[in-house]
Amino acid sequence: MKTRHKVLLSCMVCLLCLILGTVVGSVQISVTDVFSIVAHKLFGRTLPPHISSVTVSILWRIRLPRLLMSFMTGAALAVSGTVMQSVLRNPLASSYTLGVSSGASLAAAIVLLSGFHLPLLGGFTLPFCGFLGGLATVFFAIGLSLRFDANLENHTIILTGMVLSLFVNAMLTIATSMSGEHLKQLVFWQMGSFNGQSWENCGMLLPVLLLGCLLLSGLGRELDLLTFGDEQALSAGVDLKRVKFLLIALAALLAGASVCFVGIIGFIDLIAPHVVRRIFGSRHAVVVPMSALFGGVFMCLADLLARTVMIPEELPVGAVTALVGAPFFTWVFFRRRKERI
Repeated sequence: MKTRHKVLLSCMVCLLCLILGTVVGSVQISVTDVFSIVAHKLFGRTLPPHISSVTVSILWRIRLPRLLMSFMTGAALAVSGTVMQSVLRNPLASSYTLGVSSGASLAAAIVLLSGFHLPLLGGFTLPFCGFLGGLATVFFAIGLSLRFDANLENHTIILTGMVLSLFVNAMLTIATSMSGEHLKQLVFWQMGSFNGQSWENCGMLLPVLLLGCLLLSGLGRELDLLTFGDEQALSAGVDLKRVKFLLIALAALLAGASVCFVGIIGFIDLIAPHVVRRIFGSRHAVVVPMSALFGGVFMCLADLLARTVMIPEELPVGAVTALVGAPFFTWVFFRRRKERI
């Protein structure tokens, strides 16, 4: 099957999954009613008489913002993981395993507990601080790995990142225990959930996602060259120091900004790039947008399971992704080890 046919099929599957996410829930809403409500809200169309105001409120104020937020978060994390794996040439690298998610959550917790606010950024203070926390964590992990291993072997940076992530999580737990009135919000972050998302949050994350994906798509050639090693990239004229810093910063921006709104959700950034490369090949001009698409769909389906499998109770979406991601992580690790033997 040609690449364009695969892309078209993937877009159709994505659309079907998004529609599924809008109609399935504690309150079932038909597809025709969904389109009627959206047309009413966007274009002022008259609603059919059988659609109640409660149904409109459920779809427009709760379900659609949640669906869009889950898709954008999955897309951001998947693209972040794609970049991390390519820059570090490590199939186990991701924003989760390198501690970006933990660092972003700790920074967000500090902002909430201290009431810190940047007048120029307004509502973007929280994602901006999350970005700085995630960026600081991943660069600290890389710097610490260099102290122990000058060659920066694959497993060294992964293990360092995971140990650092555990340390940061411990600090976050301490902050949670002393948080008082913010206890519920901080516990929510550590579990990961899309409950209570709003159009305002979607509006803050959307420009960050679009900017990050556009810039990374424009750096597709550099990402392709980096997968072959630093020497090949240098011979092709790539400014390694500048490009690597820019790529890691963009990856941390995407992961950090999304984590600040929904909490720590792992393994999406590990799974999506592997599946996309298996289907579409290794060209990052295709891998980056398709990773965003696949990661978004995967997150939507995970959230759908989280909110429907035990109605009226709701599971943390981070637990759902971990149930799939942990075995996948193990499979990737031991498959690579077997190939080296």
